[in-house]
Amino acid sequence: MANHLTPDQLSDELGISRKTLIKLCAQEGVPIFHGRIDKMLFVQTMTAAGHRLPDGLQEFDEPVLAPG
Repeated sequence: MANHLTPDQLSDELGISRKTLIKLCAQEGVPIFHGRIDKMLFVQTMTAAGHRLPDGLQEFDEPVLAPG
């Protein structure tokens, strides 16, 4: 599963327009680095800001820990 997605890929997953996604990133301070957005950072930032996300993305609310 890819974690760094283009705005087109992430907007398709979210079911919102690319323009809206970029606006949310700018509004909430989520960086777009080399044309990619860190999906986990985006989901955590939007959740913390009180934005509602599709159910399939809620799995990223908690950081995934590597087995010890």
